[in-house]
Amino acid sequence: MTTKKDNLRTSIKEAIESQKRPTVTLLSSLLAIQDAIGYIPEEAIEEVALHSSTSINSVFGVASFYPNFRFTPPGEHSVEVCWGPTCHLKGSTEILEVVLTKLGLTSEGDTTDGKVSFRFNTCLGACSQAPVMSVDHELYGNADPELADKLLGELDQKDHQSTGQSS
Repeated sequence: MTTKKDNLRTSIKEAIESQKRPTVTLLSSLLAIQDAIGYIPEEAIEEVALHSSTSINSVFGVASFYPNFRFTPPGEHSVEVCWGPTCHLKGSTEILEVVLTKLGLTSEGDTTDGKVSFRFNTCLGACSQAPVMSVDHELYGNADPELADKLLGELDQKDHQSTGQSS
């Protein structure tokens, strides 16, 4: 019988082995895993250590050094607000206030129900359309607090529809 943990380990091994570059490092392996499954579970640390013939402590040292690695599964939805200089100057603070309030957060993180993962992004690469936000990896330029409120409301509606609840 195949378990969820077996499937997770298989996905981790496939991510490590899928790297095409001649130089495979702890960092590249961790990045490949996070790209493949969305986070770095404990099993990933173990598999990278085995694959690279190093200690679990060494792998965890690399993983914990970089702030973009996450060690818990991400929310079903992702929301990012650009915090780069152009977006900041053009109003991302007001967007941020709406997003944090609507999600019930005080900073980056996951909502208590695990539905949304929120983070600041130093640059979403669309400075000419600042301020910019991203919802489920779709960019929205020239954003404002009203748009942020609308987009988060639509996420909430989608979740209620998928669970058969009314809002």
